[in-house]
Amino acid sequence: MARYTGPTTRISRKFGEAIFGPDKYFDKRSYPPGQHGMAKKRKTASEYSVQLQEKQKAKYTYGLLERQFRNLFEKAARKKGVTGENLLKLLEARLDNTLYRLGFAASRAQARQLVIHNHVTVNGDVVGVPSFTLKAGDKVGLRERSKNLTVVQDSIGRQGKRFNWLVVDEKNVEGTFVDFPERENIPENINEQLIVELYSK
Repeated sequence: MARYTGPTTRISRKFGEAIFGPDKYFDKRSYPPGQHGMAKKRKTASEYSVQLQEKQKAKYTYGLLERQFRNLFEKAARKKGVTGENLLKLLEARLDNTLYRLGFAASRAQARQLVIHNHVTVNGDVVGVPSFTLKAGDKVGLRERSKNLTVVQDSIGRQGKRFNWLVVDEKNVEGTFVDFPERENIPENINEQLIVELYSK
């Protein structure tokens, strides 16, 4: 399965925020990458450039490549409601993202790895597709032999923010996807309207 495997700190520096999670290297060098760093004065970005950058940020944040992201956008456009909000809701409903939000993985990349290696179940059935879209009421957990994996236990130990569209049962290492989140509850710093404008050109 295709995925981005390049340097993450460089990408975070490009967008000016640690989109892949806590990053000590980004904290040390949060200015843009490149030979001139902060010294080079950049011209005012064009409208297209701003829109493209916002789409790229969303893609890297959720770990999608262009075709996957475009397909998800088209799916969001077909749904009732605001397209940009629908897009973020669909991104949040991905299995790998939900596993990360539940706190069973330290990052989306780690969550994706757990899914691909058949450690994750949805409603009791093993699902090996990171892009699997959850529905309201779906239960996400780990196979019995996978619950004591070091990476999983370490992630649970670092459990941080809780999200109101998820119910977590740490004891049994499982969680429930209650429903699609409302836009105001999604913490990612993404201006989805710019993405809609870009694809509408």
